[in-house]
Amino acid sequence: MNRFGSVLGRGMERVTASALGPYQTAVVRIGFAATWLLFLLRELPHRQELYGPESPWSWDMAQQLIAENDAFTALMWSDGRIWFEAVYAIAVLSSVLLLLGWRTRTMSVIFMIGVLSLQNRSIFMGDGGDNVIHLMATYLVFTRCGQVWSLDARRAARARAASVDKAGPVLWWVLGLALSLVTFMGELGGGWLLLFWGLWIAHGLWWAVGRRAPDGETRKLLDVIVKVAHNAALLVIMVEACLIYATAGWYKIQGSRWQDGTAIYYPLRLDYFSPWPALSDLLASHGLMVMLVTYGTVAVQVAFPFTLFNRRVKNVLLAAMIFEHAVIAVVLGLPFFSLAMIAADAVFLPTSFLRRVGGWTARARAALLSRLSRGGAVPGQRGADEEQAGETTEHARVGFPS
Repeated sequence: MNRFGSVLGRGMERVTASALGPYQTAVVRIGFAATWLLFLLRELPHRQELYGPESPWSWDMAQQLIAENDAFTALMWSDGRIWFEAVYAIAVLSSVLLLLGWRTRTMSVIFMIGVLSLQNRSIFMGDGGDNVIHLMATYLVFTRCGQVWSLDARRAARARAASVDKAGPVLWWVLGLALSLVTFMGELGGGWLLLFWGLWIAHGLWWAVGRRAPDGETRKLLDVIVKVAHNAALLVIMVEACLIYATAGWYKIQGSRWQDGTAIYYPLRLDYFSPWPALSDLLASHGLMVMLVTYGTVAVQVAFPFTLFNRRVKNVLLAAMIFEHAVIAVVLGLPFFSLAMIAADAVFLPTSFLRRVGGWTARARAALLSRLSRGGAVPGQRGADEEQAGETTEHARVGFPS
């Protein structure tokens, strides 16, 4: 009994003392922000037909559905073209800023608003990848996903946190005025109203307490609450990824085509999923390969949740799943679905591997800066560039790349 209590005590101390998985949550943040950004940019010429006034799923039809399911979308506040363009632009901008890690607490909320607004406007336009982005955008709001590999981390590493923060309060007041206007117009339901006002008050309280009493008891209590919320959201992300694979695997087992080993053959023969017809024909013509890939897909998806307690086996299956999604992106022409799943898989990547990747990236950037300084820098600039390159490498070593 004492041993169980000791283990439980150590677990509680770890959960409340630190925000776990900083590198994993950073990769998830970067992955989903990049996936959504690339999708929005690719569909820029077709945005009106997908989510705007020219969509087959008209504004009136969307309004009737949302009145029944209470889904959130800012696009239902107006059916004007200007409002749609503004929401789309905000979705693109928030994706860029979240990718870079600028004001990640605020940008994660605006990123979620952009994702929900567009996807809930035309719910029949999405696929499985959109559903994953939908869920993860909501979970990211409750994580501290900017601890490393972000502009926020870079600012903290350079000890600017001690200086007067002007951008944060201005951004907080602007968003507060916008939220007040939306509340006054009656566009938000009770649950969403409570969520957004709660997040706004929490962000303001965190800044105010940190400014006036950074070492006080109130700040310590808030810090514990934030860390527990982060760790809980991280656990939910991991469980969600496991559920996606487990559900997909067990449903596949029940299908006759998956049972006889021919399921992979059929999408390879569909024109819609054949961006490279010659490659699809080549793969489909090898029956043994089709059978192995079919059975292998089911086996990996069903087994993965059970391998999380064995690090080596988990890493092998994780690499296999990431490779599988990369193949799906190329062969079946589903890049954004694959990117979304790879971003979800990244939550299970080992910390040591992620830190090595960060180090490689920082050294590559330092080498590039060094070459530029030797090649065409103005006199007096070379020393500054070399100092910046050395600083970049040091940031990567401690987990704060530039």
